[in-house]
Amino acid sequence: MDDHGLEDIARQLSDLEVALFLCLASREHCLIETTGNCLNDLAKELVLIASNTFELSSCIVDCTPATSIGELYNDILTADARRNQERPSYFRMKTESSSNLSSYMGRRDRNKSPVPNTPLRETNVVNVVIAKNFNIVEDDVQVQTLQLMRTRKLVTEMGTLSAPESFLFIPLVARESDQLKPALQTHLVSLLLPVEPIPWSRSNTRSQTEHLLVSHFHAPEDGFVFLEEGEWYSDGQLSVSSVVHNPILAKRKRTTVNATQIDYLREASESVTTSAEVVRYIQDIVVFLRLSRAVAGGVSAKANNQFARFAQFLAPVHGIDYLTPSIVALAARKVFRHRIIVANPEDDRSLQYGSELGAVSHVLMDVTPDSILDGVLALEPPI
Repeated sequence: MDDHGLEDIARQLSDLEVALFLCLASREHCLIETTGNCLNDLAKELVLIASNTFELSSCIVDCTPATSIGELYNDILTADARRNQERPSYFRMKTESSSNLSSYMGRRDRNKSPVPNTPLRETNVVNVVIAKNFNIVEDDVQVQTLQLMRTRKLVTEMGTLSAPESFLFIPLVARESDQLKPALQTHLVSLLLPVEPIPWSRSNTRSQTEHLLVSHFHAPEDGFVFLEEGEWYSDGQLSVSSVVHNPILAKRKRTTVNATQIDYLREASESVTTSAEVVRYIQDIVVFLRLSRAVAGGVSAKANNQFARFAQFLAPVHGIDYLTPSIVALAARKVFRHRIIVANPEDDRSLQYGSELGAVSHVLMDVTPDSILDGVLALEPPI
């Protein structure tokens, strides 16, 4: 397979499938946004994509403010792991009702490992976790989920979660305005902030979005390929009959992506070359974002590294082995859109030097992450 083979595969995939393809190859996670009335159907579409296109196991987690790590633990277990957890519980109840309870307890004490909490040695988490409304769960649940995302392991009171190598966590959230409200919670702020943070700067705080490689917005008019084929009709807020159908996608030939193709994309990204002019263009984008008065934070060193890295994954799916300004601009929109923290007028640094709050508010009135990126990407790219 060559880079043109990857391009042919990408052309046959929907935008959602390409997003998952890139994240699986980079071993990173992604944020997917949509309108509130499409949330349920999009979750089901992602499950069908994981199963039919990538042949991976998946699950949907319906998050609420009361969702606990225990509920999340039970929801993301594989079917085999769930059955294995039920067997020890049944065995324990049966043993406790028998006459040899004391001998059983003695054996359990000698082993020093309670039966219900015995960690599984193999992976026990599905490949793709789709967390609906993940932005409204408690901060401690997001922090523990972050541990699973980063290390693919999480020790809880219920047992040990062990995710497979092809693991993808997708927060699926509804966005009705320019800013995600509520935003994904910050984590471990007390450990990451200086003792006396600068009042107007939020660049020292790190959020869950630091560990989400890209974001993708799926509009209702983009359609739902697998749902439109009738494999899983919606029973939620939005019926498939009310979705704008895309006949080109609906009639396309079913394309599957296997582990070999994912590995090849990963290897191809490592051989992508970058000219000095494009490197300078990447640096200019980052500098202009950091210097923008409308940006209060989010353009971190980690984001900068992921920006350049994601651009290298985009090149092979476009059939080339080098970076172009257009690919860099596309990568910037995907990597920075969910990270940019729009500044509040009262936090503007110019107020310390005599600016009026009313004038600053007027300047920042209609600013959004998209408008900020539009302004920065208006820079003249290298030829």
